[in-house]
Amino acid sequence: MRDQAAGPRVLLKRLRELMAEALEPQERLDRIVREIAQQMVAEVCSLYVLRSDSVLELYATEGLNPGSVHLAQLRLGQGLVGTIAASARALNLTDAQQHPAFAYLPETGEEIYNSFLGVPVLRAGRTLGVLTVQNRTMRHYREDEIEALETTAMVIAEMIATGDLARLTRPGLELDLSRPASFNGLAFNDGVGLGHVVLHEPRVVVTNLFNEDSEEELGRLTESLDSLRLSIDDMLSRRDVAFEGEHRAVLEAYRMFAHDRGWVRRLEEAVRNGLTAEAAVEKVQSDMRARMQHMTDPYLRERMSDFDDLANRLLRQLLGRGPDGLGEALPRDAVVVARQMGAAELLDYPRDRVRGLVLEDGSITSHVVIVARAMGIPVAGQVKGVVSMAENGDAIIVDGEEGQVHLRPQSDVKAAFAEKVRFRARRQELYRELRDRPSNSKDGVHVDLLMNAGLAVDLPQLDESGAAGIGLFRTELQFMVAATFPRAEAQERLYRDVLDAAGPKPVTFRTIDIGGDKVLPYFKGALNEENPALGWRAIRLTLDRPGFLRTQLRALLKAAGGRELRLMLPMVTEIDEIVQARELLDREVRHLSRFAHHLPTKLKLGAMLEVPSLMWQLDELMAAVDFVSVGSNDLFQFITATDRGSALLSDRFDPLSAPFLRALKQIVDAGQRHKTAVTLCGELAGRPLSAMALIGLGFRSISMSPAAIGPVKAMLCELPVADLEVCMADLLGHPNARHSVRSDLQAFAAQHGVPL
Repeated sequence: MRDQAAGPRVLLKRLRELMAEALEPQERLDRIVREIAQQMVAEVCSLYVLRSDSVLELYATEGLNPGSVHLAQLRLGQGLVGTIAASARALNLTDAQQHPAFAYLPETGEEIYNSFLGVPVLRAGRTLGVLTVQNRTMRHYREDEIEALETTAMVIAEMIATGDLARLTRPGLELDLSRPASFNGLAFNDGVGLGHVVLHEPRVVVTNLFNEDSEEELGRLTESLDSLRLSIDDMLSRRDVAFEGEHRAVLEAYRMFAHDRGWVRRLEEAVRNGLTAEAAVEKVQSDMRARMQHMTDPYLRERMSDFDDLANRLLRQLLGRGPDGLGEALPRDAVVVARQMGAAELLDYPRDRVRGLVLEDGSITSHVVIVARAMGIPVAGQVKGVVSMAENGDAIIVDGEEGQVHLRPQSDVKAAFAEKVRFRARRQELYRELRDRPSNSKDGVHVDLLMNAGLAVDLPQLDESGAAGIGLFRTELQFMVAATFPRAEAQERLYRDVLDAAGPKPVTFRTIDIGGDKVLPYFKGALNEENPALGWRAIRLTLDRPGFLRTQLRALLKAAGGRELRLMLPMVTEIDEIVQARELLDREVRHLSRFAHHLPTKLKLGAMLEVPSLMWQLDELMAAVDFVSVGSNDLFQFITATDRGSALLSDRFDPLSAPFLRALKQIVDAGQRHKTAVTLCGELAGRPLSAMALIGLGFRSISMSPAAIGPVKAMLCELPVADLEVCMADLLGHPNARHSVRSDLQAFAAQHGVPL
């Protein structure tokens, strides 16, 4: 029986010798296609390379008219070659001219050939060209011949990737690997970042492609696979909560892939054909990625991400590498590009070197996005395909205002965004000049402009922004970035650092608000709730699990010894929840007093008003607490019955509608009746126009992201509040005021010279 692997092995041996010779790029390509034709007994072998203008150019041929090299061209999707490039799939045809995609190029002289085999030249699942063989006789190429051609294409892909063919490119043209690419995603955090790509999980570059001993390489492959399987089994066997929930599901997927015989068989075949174990992993990984990239099923695409991660783990196992470290190797203008990542992983990067974050997946409420927002990093999300198109070190622009990403941008695009960055910097300089100026309106009305925070990295922005204090400190972020529940000592240390940084400025700590979209991987909360936003979360969860809340309250009380402590309860639905929480708080105060701990000098307890049921308990609410903070994001979501994460509904209802503004006015009026302080924290506070509306309703304290304080203060300084209050009363008091007042407020701002 003929050894079908002998052909590919001989071909790879000859290619290895050719790659070792000192040859000019064109001569090397000519000798490669000649060698392929000879070893595969083909009358024609041709290489087409994809240019940046989506044209496939003939770069080398054996058998066709040599004068057509660098002249014969096919568009992406045109002809058999263009079809292979567009689909990233091989074509094996007995009678090529009968195929509906066949396109005749008269300059090549290929009309006399019938059988055709073409394979894509792939790297990291991305098509860089097409390699073909042809014969006069009608024949069907064997599986081993397809394998040989695919393996050869992998070698050529590395030549393209390393820039060896750049000298063959005609002036004014570039190869596809270096072409500019633009992506439209979603704006997750405002700002513009210019820099260079840092792949969060960089591809392992395989340089040793050819093996000297197939059996030895098979042994290495088997040993690494066994080790990989053992490590996955070990993680799954652990009983600690860090590997429950979604983490466990991912590991189960890894185990399924690691034991998949089809995957292992393809790896073994590639090794028997002459590749090293690591080159075999890269080849099979690239083939699978190219095939699955065209699938639209989100579940299958997610499984591809799992497979990519597993293959990268196997590559690192084979090469004896741990995960790449961060630090000195990171460029000073890093834009991190990732399929997805955890919040803690972002914090591993040196903050002063990160200019932006690009995610293929994620949502605006993802934990990593919340942390990026706290760090002031522009973020674009749902940027599909960017990871496979990007290489470490590529120039990149992330526009967090529009959700756009420009990879390897042309000079005019780069210049335009550089000017945009300079403009933003000049604007920020103007805002910095306002930092120490009192936040008073044009007619002398004072409004406290507070900032939202949640991590230690936020604290320097308290002084930089000129905020009057921290109106919302999200204590749950500490829990979200940790691998396990933070111990009481760690919580106390963070809260003390926050109070120290704030000095005399007030800080309002919101008790832990987990559940809903804030899932802790190490905590098995209510699983599979149909509507988690309305489920077991926030105060509901902590009252049912009082140990969480008591531990946090004790840490807060100890951290605030000798100072004022302001505590706020999230997602309160009825007054009895406040009563229960106050009882827990009093219990902790008595406990610490008994052991002579230094207690806060003043203790204020407040509630978030996010649930509409409190609108019919306003007087009782104001009497039960020391202050109220309106959570405008959730309140608007619940009042209008809209999922704020839904792209279909995001623009359907306007928070500046008269009905919603009337509801906010009722809250302000109730606070004034009971002399209870009322503030508002949420997206409404952070935009000059909507902040103007809030001030017109009577809010005198609003909390926002640190970056929003400058623009809002600039608006406030030019705002005639008395005139605005009259305008707002007229707008909301009109019997036909059922529409948004946005345009009316814009007209008021234009008339009075208020900058928005």
